[in-house]
Amino acid sequence: MDKLARTLRLGCIQLKVGANKSENVARAINKIRDAKMKGAEVVSLPECFNSPYGTAYFNDYAETIPGETTNLLSQIAKELQIILIGGTIPERDGDKLYNTATIWGKSGELLAKYRKMHLFDIDIPNEITFKESDSLSAGNDLAIINVKDFKIGIGICYDIRFEELAKIYRKKGCNVLVYPAAFNMKTGPLHYELLAQSRSNDNQLYTALISPARDVNASYVAWGHSCVVDPWAEVMYTSEADEDVFVVDLDLDKVDKVRANIPVFNQRRTDIYETIEKK
Repeated sequence: MDKLARTLRLGCIQLKVGANKSENVARAINKIRDAKMKGAEVVSLPECFNSPYGTAYFNDYAETIPGETTNLLSQIAKELQIILIGGTIPERDGDKLYNTATIWGKSGELLAKYRKMHLFDIDIPNEITFKESDSLSAGNDLAIINVKDFKIGIGICYDIRFEELAKIYRKKGCNVLVYPAAFNMKTGPLHYELLAQSRSNDNQLYTALISPARDVNASYVAWGHSCVVDPWAEVMYTSEADEDVFVVDLDLDKVDKVRANIPVFNQRRTDIYETIEKK
């Protein structure tokens, strides 16, 4: 057994995002370099890292893929010889817009693309109302990347609330889930770490949430607090609200141990579940 193939250094970038797209991307590139210097083999940017987050911005900041922003992601992944999960950007495809994550390989190739499947449409009276569906379309495909012995499944923000999606990734062999995710000041304190712990606990894998840094002057104020949770559902690291670049060590021995100690997937009664659901 190759021990090196069973360990992975994941770098997470909690990034300050402003109105200037070029400055946002340049800042992201610099932070990617910082993560590489800290030993990261896989690096993730946050949701909507090249644009302010909001339905009023998506159309103006949207790009095709490949395009201005993703070409630079491809170049830096190749230069640094890393796997890069490029957060998300507003993507234009014909007459539709998507909230899209791109993943880049060590040769600068596009390994996968994931379009946010569950659009963030919520209404909490006197707290927050937001409807991504006013401007975005939903994706309908998974994205899984293989890095050494790791299988990484990609979701985006609101997707983490839907345990069915995480379970599908688990059934397809994933041992890590990465969600670029910009929770807000209402749901962030309540649910950000809780949901990461829930998905890790449910599926006995690592879960990472990567947020933009908090800007109290923005129209949408992100919670921050990017975090990584292990297969025991223990929080390995949590950022504060400001910019942060951190690296965590993932180990498949821990995944195997949890799954062997508490073999819930081997004990699932799918036969009886289906019968009960039909009653």
